Amino acid sequence: MSLRSGILFCNKSDISDATQLQKNMLRNAVEDKVTSTITSPFLGRPPANVAYATQRGRMLFGKSDQLLADGSLSRFEGKVNLIFTSPPFPLNRKKRYGNETGDTYIRWLCAYGPLFKKMLAPDGSIVIEMGNSWEPGMPVMSTLALRALLEFQSLNNLHLCQEFIWQNPAKLPSPAQWVNVERIRVKDSFTRLWWMSPNRKPKANNQRVLHEYSKAMKDLLKKGSYNSGKRPSEHEISETAFLRDNGGAIPSNVLTFANTHSSDAYQIYCRENKIQPHPARMPSELAKFFIKFLTEPDDIVLDPFGGSNTTGATAEELDRFWISIEASDDYISGSRGRFGNRITYDMHSQ
Repeated sequence: MSLRSGILFCNKSDISDATQLQKNMLRNAVEDKVTSTITSPFLGRPPANVAYATQRGRMLFGKSDQLLADGSLSRFEGKVNLIFTSPPFPLNRKKRYGNETGDTYIRWLCAYGPLFKKMLAPDGSIVIEMGNSWEPGMPVMSTLALRALLEFQSLNNLHLCQEFIWQNPAKLPSPAQWVNVERIRVKDSFTRLWWMSPNRKPKANNQRVLHEYSKAMKDLLKKGSYNSGKRPSEHEISETAFLRDNGGAIPSNVLTFANTHSSDAYQIYCRENKIQPHPARMPSELAKFFIKFLTEPDDIVLDPFGGSNTTGATAEELDRFWISIEASDDYISGSRGRFGNRITYDMHSQ
């Protein structure tokens, strides 16, 4: 691009870049637009088990297995587009957030399958995050988490659409005895997320979660040529294979997000109100990835183990409707800090 005698001259690559940018901006605007003709699924006064509400969501107080089974959410059956949740991890010892242990955990988790499936839309998805555990007193990993996921998927006739890994580079070294003291293991810094569905092709679009191109890719697109030919893998790469600007790079199934927020609205609210924060919060970036990938604006997202309600707050930010369920009044109290003045109903003020 150049300026000569007050006239702006553009080469073909400049026009192409601008055109693609305009297309991307238009697509994103359409994707993110809240459709005014959509009727809210939350009509009338919130029922007694609603702890608080916003224009787009409800936090329910109670045990999720009971609320999903007793008809409290019957109006949403067959309408939920994504169940995104992080149940209490299958640790081999009890934690204060109420996890089951051992084979009891597997039976407990599997019992949620029919309850989840009846809530899903025909093209809906289930994403479950599951952490690792170690055998008590031994530098040996437990297979309990893997067995729990496999049993849940198999017994409930779900398709494993894809496995994801969330890697937290800021996670503290653990287990401390084997990593810090004896130095015979490295730190355990990832969790699994299994994306499952009764449908082989549930709603999904990776164009909604594209990453910015690397500098090398941007340079390649500008240059307009590529080192084509046969690769050692025996793949044949054509001359134009990587010269199309698709608006960004397709992400991998290994997601890296640090979980180091110490001064966000949630933490500040908990400190100011002397509330103990939830001990196992996920970063909002993780929830955002799956909500954008697997849903569209005005879809419904359900989190049966709401905790600090990262899922609900992220869904609200992305113009989705949301339902969260949490059995701990303390965790619900802290989660209010994620919404501020967006809360339109609060059982404590009634």
